[in-house]
Amino acid sequence: MDSKEVTMRDSFVTTTSALLADDPRTALVLADISASVFAPAAHRHPERVLNVGIREQLMIGVAGGLALTGLRPIVHSYATFLVDRAYEQIKLDLGHQGVGAILVSVGASYDGSEMGRTHMSPGDVALFDTIGGWTVQVPGHRDEVPALLKAATPHDDPVYLRLSTQSNRLSYGGDTRLQVLRRGTPGGPLIVAVGPMLDPTLAAVAGLDVTVAYTHTPRPFDTTGLQALAGSEVILVEPYLAGTSSALVNGVLSHVPHRLLSLGVGHAEIRRYGTPQDHARWHGLDAAGLRASISAFLS
Repeated sequence: MDSKEVTMRDSFVTTTSALLADDPRTALVLADISASVFAPAAHRHPERVLNVGIREQLMIGVAGGLALTGLRPIVHSYATFLVDRAYEQIKLDLGHQGVGAILVSVGASYDGSEMGRTHMSPGDVALFDTIGGWTVQVPGHRDEVPALLKAATPHDDPVYLRLSTQSNRLSYGGDTRLQVLRRGTPGGPLIVAVGPMLDPTLAAVAGLDVTVAYTHTPRPFDTTGLQALAGSEVILVEPYLAGTSSALVNGVLSHVPHRLLSLGVGHAEIRRYGTPQDHARWHGLDAAGLRASISAFLS
């Protein structure tokens, strides 16, 4: 396969297959989605690669049971099936039982827009916030996926890895701290771009005196980095529901005067199919839409 064609999902499949071979504690639970690409791994490790069929709630229940036995389950499907549909099981079979898993989604907010609302999940990260205690990672490039997945396997904490077909041009690995990629005047406006929102954000602020920081780990949020970088104006650009991190950021900065603009997927449902690029434009998350919102806020 040409490296230009490799997606985050491809990187996940390759890395997970290697983990199953190298670490006997790892297991994979599927609900038909991606079963074909994991067929070789299922053939080699039939006792640790389980496909429960189109039963997403059962998928989480099985993962909880595997975790109780000491295994480290990796659970995978579209975000809308993995999180929205199985929310109660995440809350009870994992959270209430006090066990963790690595939930890996594809589809993001509207990658599957051409299949309709059933394949869209802009509210997934907000749902994890209602449970608490989850690490949420939103890589912006396929090359960030392996390190994040490998780092999640040795421990037993709950981790949500949100994959997307949207991607930045370059990989920005590093740790979970905010990475400053563009510096403006100290004390000036700070923009925090999450995952694949970095490239459109950088394009949107060309010529503006702003600092741009990047993170692929919005939970736990790098509050120390935020306090060090934030001026009187902070702008969040997130690839999921607008305002998802607003309360967190306002709480961290409650001791200093500040204004906050939260940009993300709109709360009003867009009852159209279209491409992911269409939806980014309709939600104001393309470079032009971001430029308009950011300029209006700063003016």
